[in-house]
Amino acid sequence: MFTGLVEEGGTVAMVEPRDEGARLVIAATDVLEGLEVGDSVAVNGACLTAVAVAGDRFAVDAVAETLRRTTLGRLAVGDRVNLERPMRLGDRLDGHLVQGHVDGTGVVRDARAEGTSTVLEIAAPAALLRYVVEKGSIAVDGVSLTVAGRGADAFTVALIPHTMAVTTLGPQAVGRGVNLEVDVVAKYVEALAAPYGPPTGDVA
Repeated sequence: MFTGLVEEGGTVAMVEPRDEGARLVIAATDVLEGLEVGDSVAVNGACLTAVAVAGDRFAVDAVAETLRRTTLGRLAVGDRVNLERPMRLGDRLDGHLVQGHVDGTGVVRDARAEGTSTVLEIAAPAALLRYVVEKGSIAVDGVSLTVAGRGADAFTVALIPHTMAVTTLGPQAVGRGVNLEVDVVAKYVEALAAPYGPPTGDVA
């Protein structure tokens, strides 16, 4: 479980295709503290397992399902990525509950300045937008953000200068795909309420 508060930006040092997946080697500093093989790390919001740790780098394997669901397959050497280690029991939850299970991807369509903040407009599929509500939470490339507004095919989030300084989000992200994880609470509510909804199919 993560909080969506990015600890640091890492740099992709190597991308090695493997069968239908890929191994990513990432250069980092802060997240390497205490990191051991088998530990989880969120890379741009996707929960992955460290399979090797050496020096200032760690490696993770992304399987075919992960590459289908996320933007990780588009990463290249030199790209920056958002990194976060899992929270510990007893830690303060400053962001929101983030599982690291990416639901799908969106595209940053626009960025506009609004005072000291920058508002990003992110296009997303209808299957995900159904869970997006104004003032609710969403993780964008692993960053916990508050939904500022929602339209027919997109939603907006406001970034403070600190967020733009420590993550990959900001005006430079326009046109880029991003990983999206909707609020897990919305998905559980839908699943629990489904048996009590209107019947489907033919009525005898």
